[in-house]
Amino acid sequence: MWLWWIANAVILLVVVPLVIFLANRVIRPAVEIQHASDDILEHGVILTEHLVPVPALIETDASITGITGVAVRYVTALRRMVR
Repeated sequence: MWLWWIANAVILLVVVPLVIFLANRVIRPAVEIQHASDDILEHGVILTEHLVPVPALIETDASITGITGVAVRYVTALRRMVR
């Protein structure tokens, strides 16, 4: 019977704290990952709000291409007049 008491004491004094220690080493990084993922989600939503005007960049690029051709012709004509 006294072996049961020794086994119970060993389990209580050695195994339980070891399990708690190891569980804490697993749970703490999981909580940090959860906080980081929440932060990523929050800032991702903020970022998408700022990306709304991005499709207008395609139209702007097309306009710049057209304007560049006109500007080159204008500068070429000015050079001819200055000479």
